[in-house]
Amino acid sequence: MSSSSAVPAAKPPIRDALVAAAFRLFLERGFEQTTVDDIVALAGVGRRSFFRYFPSKEDVVFPDHEGCLADMTAFLAASGPEHEPVRRVCDAARLVLRMYAENPAFSVQRYRLTRQVPGLRAYELSVVWRYERALAEYLRGRFAGRPDGTLRADVIAAAVVAAHNNALRSWLRSDGVGDAGAAVDHALAYVQMTYARPADTPAVWSGPAGAGPGPAGDVVVLVSRRDAPLWRVVQELETVLDRP
Repeated sequence: MSSSSAVPAAKPPIRDALVAAAFRLFLERGFEQTTVDDIVALAGVGRRSFFRYFPSKEDVVFPDHEGCLADMTAFLAASGPEHEPVRRVCDAARLVLRMYAENPAFSVQRYRLTRQVPGLRAYELSVVWRYERALAEYLRGRFAGRPDGTLRADVIAAAVVAAHNNALRSWLRSDGVGDAGAAVDHALAYVQMTYARPADTPAVWSGPAGAGPGPAGDVVVLVSRRDAPLWRVVQELETVLDRP
């Protein structure tokens, strides 16, 4: 055999072939005009193969979300008491960003398609809701027994999703140009700054635990994170000193 003989390229897995065929047809014909039969014909597989991987035509547009949701659930389940809960759910949201950033061209393509098809926008909202519920369930467990624990969990979960999606969609609208990670980090910092527990924000000590402001001349020691905003440092200091 000649050493110059070409080696045939391996065929993509059936699931990948179906996704590639579906998006090619969606772009050429439109989502509504493309049928499952069209997709399987182009992919060169049987109709039964399609439904083995995707329950519906909408699911083929979001082929990676089930795996990402499973990864997020496992990540949260592996959390320990040493993990600050708000920081932990922010880190969980970054798993979704990583999924999008792994294939920018596909992610931008999907974003454009979703904006054009009302049914896909509704489907996308249901996917986002499942991520939010996963975050909220973890937080409810961490805040159990606290006043307004359930309310706090649900509000923080919604804030994490809103912050993440604001940055992600800005990146997608720019055709995947720029640093998506930096944009999402910036957005999630607002959530952590607002909701993270005191141990993760500036702290002030002015004497024994529970003691109020002492007489003039007391020493106040301020301990703060390097990246804490100045307004929060001042706010914590004023709280301890009981100033308006």
